[in-house]
Amino acid sequence: MSLEPLLIFELASLGLTTGFMAGLLGIGGGMLIGPFMTLIMSARGASADLAVKMAIATSMATIIFTSISSVRAHHKRGAVRWDIVKGLAPGILLGGAIASAGVFAILKGTSLAIFFGLFVGFSATQMYLDKKPKPSRVMPGVGGQVAAGGVIGFLSGLVGAGGGFISVPFMVAHNVLIINAVATSAALGFPIALVNTVGYVVSGASVTGLPPGSLGYVWLPALVVIATCSVITAPLGARVAHRIPVAKLKKVFAFVLYALSFYMLSKGFQG
Repeated sequence: MSLEPLLIFELASLGLTTGFMAGLLGIGGGMLIGPFMTLIMSARGASADLAVKMAIATSMATIIFTSISSVRAHHKRGAVRWDIVKGLAPGILLGGAIASAGVFAILKGTSLAIFFGLFVGFSATQMYLDKKPKPSRVMPGVGGQVAAGGVIGFLSGLVGAGGGFISVPFMVAHNVLIINAVATSAALGFPIALVNTVGYVVSGASVTGLPPGSLGYVWLPALVVIATCSVITAPLGARVAHRIPVAKLKKVFAFVLYALSFYMLSKGFQG
């Protein structure tokens, strides 16, 4: 699988789009990159199992770069809740390591695709319905945040996403403003991406049949193209996020997740 001009164009377009969406919605871009990378690699002859796993791993690796660009833009506007980042990060690191270095290698790619689709569909419904939490509900204490971080890190490691599809609804349900939840999710994307990428490299080190330029399950040529383009548009998405009304931002988030859920479910059941 070589980087011919058409493939470079596809990956660059994906990077520009997902960078913008990462800044806008705090989803790290992996929720978009995973499905589209699966499509791109499948079209070039990769097996369903390998296409899904490499797409998930490569999309997660791009979040390392996208999250830095996105969170800088949000931080300048004072939107990041660093107290929540500190509370969730320890659990995220542990949960991500367990998922990416262990469970990920055991599960079939088609099973991961079905799991991805179901969970994202659930998250989309929660966001679309916009259920109002009790006014007295606040973020849990240290133990609760570590536990929640563990779940976020583990599920993110299985589907190659920055955790925004879980962390944003979780924070909103605990009366964190949507713009603060999106910004904080962008900040959480970095530790999620870092620990899971290391895990994908380790778990894929002994796998045979990987395309040239692979480091474990991470396909480096795609990583370079997507990451380079995504860091350009992530700050733009962050600026737009601060200008869109809360209700509209939630609806955009929900519809994006529904579309991704449908595609990955169809991919999983076809496999």
